[in-house]
Amino acid sequence: MPELSDELLQQLLDLIDELRHTTGGFADQPGDQQAWYNRGYANGMLLALQALVRAGRLGDRRLDEPDQLGAHVAMPWGKAYRHGETVGHRETYEITGNQPS
Repeated sequence: MPELSDELLQQLLDLIDELRHTTGGFADQPGDQQAWYNRGYANGMLLALQALVRAGRLGDRRLDEPDQLGAHVAMPWGKAYRHGETVGHRETYEITGNQPS
């Protein structure tokens, strides 16, 4: 498994932080599917990074609580979140030159 450089890791963490900042109230905006997708994308990135680097390198970043999605999972915006999460996870592996195990 290729080691992530500090520079690449920081770029990925900055993107996660930016996406999370701009989607802070996503759960209260079911009509904004792009916000849900972006939030899911950030969560997928973090999920991949948790498998690729030591937890200490991620700072205090944590995955979204599954309860946040709750009944929304079956709705279009919940599906947008899950799709974003899948794409964010996959693309993080691609960018880092790794394969999910």
